[in-house]
Parts: sequence; C-alpha cells; structure tokens
Amino acid sequence: MNHPVRPIAESEFPAVCALLDEAFVSSWAPGQIERFKGVTEFDRSLAAFDGDRMVGYTQVMSFDMTVPGGVLPVGGVSAVGVLASHRRQGVLSSLMRRQLSDIRDRGESVAALYASEAAIYGRYGYGRAVDNVFYTIPKHSSAFRPDAPVDPALRLRVEPPENVRDEFVKLFDQVRTSRPGLYTRTPARWNAVLADDDNARHGSGRLRCVLAEDDQGVRGYALFRVKRQTTDHDVPDGLVDLEELFALDPAAYALVWRSVLDRDLCSRVFAGNRPADDPIMHLLAEPRHLTAGTLDELWIRLVDVPAALTQRVYSAPVDLVVEVDDDVCPWNAGRWRLSTAKGTCEPTEDAPDLSLPVRILGAGYLGGRSLESYRLAGQIAEHREGAVRELSAAMSWSPLPWGGLVF
Repeated sequence: MNHPVRPIAESEFPAVCALLDEAFVSSWAPGQIERFKGVTEFDRSLAAFDGDRMVGYTQVMSFDMTVPGGVLPVGGVSAVGVLASHRRQGVLSSLMRRQLSDIRDRGESVAALYASEAAIYGRYGYGRAVDNVFYTIPKHSSAFRPDAPVDPALRLRVEPPENVRDEFVKLFDQVRTSRPGLYTRTPARWNAVLADDDNARHGSGRLRCVLAEDDQGVRGYALFRVKRQTTDHDVPDGLVDLEELFALDPAAYALVWRSVLDRDLCSRVFAGNRPADDPIMHLLAEPRHLTAGTLDELWIRLVDVPAALTQRVYSAPVDLVVEVDDDVCPWNAGRWRLSTAKGTCEPTEDAPDLSLPVRILGAGYLGGRSLESYRLAGQIAEHREGAVRELSAAMSWSPLPWGGLVF
C-alpha cells in the first residue's frame, strides 16, 4: 500500500502524541507531552499517512556525540511508532528508508537510537553497539576497599537539583568527551532529566542531588530518588534509585558514590543504567554483592560508511579491504579500503579481506564490541586469516561506550 511520508507541522503535534500513545500502549500526562514537544525538531520529523490519518511516525534529534578520538554530529532517532492497524504494510520501512536518506543529506554519517524492541532495527542496518549494566548494591555490603581514593579537599553539598542546575550541566559538559556514546544535551533535554512530576517519579520520592566540590568548584554529582519503605517490623528498608552519577576524577567519583550508598533509612541502591565498565565494581570490598544484569543500550547505524570510518581514530594501525552489504542504504554497499595510516576509506576493486553486513560495522563503531565474536557466530566472512582480529583490535576503545540517557 502507498502511505505518503512527510514532515509534520507543529499544528499536527497532538496527532503525533495520540499515535505514540497508542503505539507504545502508554498514557501521557500533560507534563510529559510538553517535555516531548520541547525536544521535537519539526523539520526532522516524518509521518506516514493513510488518507488524512497519521499511521506512523519517527523523528531525529540533532546532537554531537563522542566517538573514539573525537566528536561527531549524529542523528538521534527517536519516537518510532506505527499503529497496530497498519503494521506489516511497509509503513516502518518507508519511514526508516526516508529518514536514513534525510540524515545522509544533512551531512551526518552516523545515526543512533535506543530500541524499544531489540529485534526491529537490525534489518535497517543498526547494530547493538553498547551494553549497559543494571545492579543493586546492599548497603550492608557496600564498604569500599581500604585503598579507595580520598581527597581531603573535597566536601559534599546537598541541594535541590533546580538550585544547582548550571553547576552539574557544566560538569557534564566537561565529562561528555571522555567516553564514546555520551552526547550533548540541550536545555530541553535537561528539562526532561530534571522532570519531577508523578510520571517522572514512578512511585519514588522527589529528585535529589548531591555534589562533591572543592574550592575550585564542583567535581562530581549524583541525581537520585528515594523510595521510602519499611519491613513488616517497621525497620527502615528504603531504596535509593540512582538516576545518574558523573565525576571528573576518581576521588570525587568515590565520594559521590559513598554519599549515595550511605543514605539514612535506606538498605540498598539500585542503578538502572550504568556503563559496562563502571568503576564502582573495583571500589567495593565485596564486589560479589553487586548483583548485575546487562541490557542493550545504544544502537548505531553507519549512514555514510567511508565518512564515518574516517571520522574516528583507531587503537591500532590497520590497512585492509572491507566488503559491506547494505541493501537499505545502497550507496554504502561494496568494497572499501580502510587505511588508518593514510586516514582514508576509499572504494576499491581489490579482493576483500573480510565481508560483513553494515549493522556489524555499526555495532563495532564506538569501540565496545568485539568483531571476532561475530566471526565465531558465522556473521562475518573472513577471506584472509586474521583480518577480523586486526579490524576488531583497531576499532576497540577504552573506556567502553555508553550513552547514559535515553533520547
């Protein structure tokens, strides 16, 4: 069926909210709608129509994202939804293909998204590039190692988040370039981070903030909520729900964590989205009590393969021919010689050293995914022995990537 796709006008925003409310089986409060509107770029929206009715939607958010060795403009794909009545009719494919073409025309070589369902986006060339960890730390087993870093110049300050917004925004901007995946936050995005209505609280208390600082300024902060609870015998059993924690140095990081872990009337801390290499696991004297699980976080799509591969740096030299399969963005398909010494990625007729789908290049792009594991899974064809290991080593990066905040 033919479903025309076009950007929406601001006057059509209520129809977008109604569509997404239905597609995500949600019920948005007025505050959520306003926050969503604040991060919507109407010229980067796309809706599909059946006659006059909107039946599918997606949008892109413009931001800069840290990649290995630098920062790139990236298209942040969000709010993808299709009405149940119009699934399996090509609506999503039309939206995705048009969106990727628009991103390329905008001069962005990389697209990124958070997937509500992990099975969807691989077929459009997105690769699972980042894992996060979620974990619970019981207070009774949260002692730090005796060699945990300490700086006597540091002190803690407790403030309502709205009173110190400028201070932790400044700190986040200092930290942002230190880890692939972190991205710029507009004032509207910060409004969403600091939202504190009932929908944002999810049954917990108000948003709280603690900062670690010295005489030169803030060096770390945490945003968190506390869910007050007691046992059947009226023993305090509260839960600290950590929203985010950033610091400029190890001592500030340790002090902020110590403050979060030592909250009175609480028995445990839950962190729902932390980097896979979060240093907290090395500070705990009993790390086995950090009960962790893993989820997919950022998905990355190389929209312009040669541009993307030359816009990052590499951990080791490599010179090889990569054959890319990409039936969604055919301009990427073919053989490319990647030479880190020359800083080039150019089309070639030379025999390939390895062949792979574009989604695997996206999965490895931020440096957090071993390509060798894909070869062992039979998803990369290696034509020259050792070629996959060479490319995987070159693309690897430390620290591991992490986006930190769903967009």
